[in-house]
Amino acid sequence: MTNAIRLAAVQAEPVWLDIDGTVSKTIGLIESAATQDVDLIAFPETWIPGYPVFLWSLPAPEQMPFVGRYHANSMTVGGPHMKAIREAARDNSIMIAIGFSEKAHGSLYMSQTVIGAQGQILIHRRKLKPTHVERTLFGEGDGSDLQVVDTALGLVGALNCWEHLQPLTKYAMYAQNEQIHVAGWPCFGILDAVPALSHEANIGASKTYALEGSCFVLASTQIMSDEGIKTFVCADGSIPTIYNGGGGFATIFGPDSSQLSENLDPHDEGFVVADVNVESISYAKNAADPAGHYSRPDVTQLLFNNAPQRAVIGEGLFGTEVVFPELEPAEEG
Repeated sequence: MTNAIRLAAVQAEPVWLDIDGTVSKTIGLIESAATQDVDLIAFPETWIPGYPVFLWSLPAPEQMPFVGRYHANSMTVGGPHMKAIREAARDNSIMIAIGFSEKAHGSLYMSQTVIGAQGQILIHRRKLKPTHVERTLFGEGDGSDLQVVDTALGLVGALNCWEHLQPLTKYAMYAQNEQIHVAGWPCFGILDAVPALSHEANIGASKTYALEGSCFVLASTQIMSDEGIKTFVCADGSIPTIYNGGGGFATIFGPDSSQLSENLDPHDEGFVVADVNVESISYAKNAADPAGHYSRPDVTQLLFNNAPQRAVIGEGLFGTEVVFPELEPAEEG
């Protein structure tokens, strides 16, 4: 395992409801990070094709035109868009954590996939519990989605948004000795009016995760520009007042909860970076290892069912497994 590594958390605006445009932008950010010797770049929640802000602003019947576009621009794990991102990881020798709306037949999921520097799939997971109105559009994951994988950079895991407010979910991750954690967040511009949903509260949750888990946390966020707001104009030409734009607040935290990255202007696109050494985790865990010496299993224990759950169990059934095609070898030269 390499000790000194460079991490990057994205702060950018997707090309709203446009899978082709957002994947192209994704690859551009990957290539830019690679030129800066980044080892792992983390993208926000549902980065592709952008967070479905219309869920918070319109009655369900009025959402339908946006729902149709969202389905049409959601990514499949075996499709050409995922293949292009995997090839970008391989061609640039960089690990990628990508957040996207995953289309699996008739259902959508708030998914995260961690791709290795050779384009291999390290983690594929779905948000365990979509939050509030998100449940009208997305299905749920299961315990198999709470996973930490051993990589060349360290033990890597990922969660989306308010999964960082679920104590038992977090503890299941801490217990796997996670060292590098990807925290995917949406666009905060429509949520800041509600204190519990504000960027201060949400970035604070990422900071708490770093401290509790004694790990590095990459909090990546979306931006909504004045031009981006126009994507969500209603049939009568109006734009809901909840769309007030919104900046990004990408941050990287260390295992003692210190901020390691320098802030971008909230309305600037790019990524924040930090050079870290995973061995420094030992100092944090010496004080408090929540699933180790600082636990009391004789008093409290977590029951963690990490088995995949399927609606139908049987051999050769349609749609029961997530399958990523193998990549073709890279062209020499």
